[in-house]
Amino acid sequence: MKPSRLPLDWFACGLMFVLCICWGFQQVAIKLTLEDVPSILQLAIRSGGAALVLGVLVLWREGRGAFSDGTLLPGLTVGALFGLEFLFIAEALNHTSAAHVSVFLYTAPIFAALGLHLMLAEERLSPLQWLGVLVAFGGIASAFLGKGAGHSGSGLLGDSYAILGALAWGATTLVIRGSSLSDANPVKTLFYQLAGAAVLLSATAIISGRTEMELTQRALVSLGFQTLVIALVSYLGWFWLLRRYLASRLSVLSFMTPLFGITFGVLILGERIESSFAIGAALVIAGILLVSGAEMLRGRQQRKALEASEA
Repeated sequence: MKPSRLPLDWFACGLMFVLCICWGFQQVAIKLTLEDVPSILQLAIRSGGAALVLGVLVLWREGRGAFSDGTLLPGLTVGALFGLEFLFIAEALNHTSAAHVSVFLYTAPIFAALGLHLMLAEERLSPLQWLGVLVAFGGIASAFLGKGAGHSGSGLLGDSYAILGALAWGATTLVIRGSSLSDANPVKTLFYQLAGAAVLLSATAIISGRTEMELTQRALVSLGFQTLVIALVSYLGWFWLLRRYLASRLSVLSFMTPLFGITFGVLILGERIESSFAIGAALVIAGILLVSGAEMLRGRQQRKALEASEA
């Protein structure tokens, strides 16, 4: 019998806050070095470098039989989906802003929550929590989609790529939760994803002729950050959380990421924001409080009631 996931506590929320800061900066880091290294090549390099480290760890811990435990098929599936997600992100960043990519990419928790709601009884959202999801998503939409200026054809194409990336990300979450990977070592799960992404992105870069790069100091710093902080530390932290807490609640907390992405875009890339951003930010925070705040408060009240009954 699989162990039940826990409702969110303050430790999980604090760790998600740190992860969201890192994830909010990653699109900006890629944008900053587009002139030095093509976006698809940046993602291929960071995926391959992290996969190499994780592969060594998996073999060291589990030996030659590491991939004969029933996780290979779902592992190949999530590797392909993860590669597609990164491919769409790379293409999106070539056509639209880092902030737009952050907004549209992080609609993925909505797709994942909808799928998990149908798949697993423990992941079903209450009416109040559904309202929180809608409010949070409406806030993110207001932050950028409420802008008066029209989108160019290229910008719309980039936005579409980002939404496709979100779909691939949401599908990855469903495969992990619905397969043997749900209880597999997070290091192995992440290896499957990053190895699949490295193969797919490298092949695409070679076929499309986007392999030229200039390893400037800026490019090296960006690639180091993406490989070590994002592809290794932050993703391992995310999978650790997924194994212990309810995924739909964690997914809603990840709505903070676009806000950090927009903030970094303003401070570093000089992107402009309008009053719709302030309105959207308030709605996102309200949605997060409705979903995760109510969950934590109810969990605390239940624990207090249990302790009182046992006293």
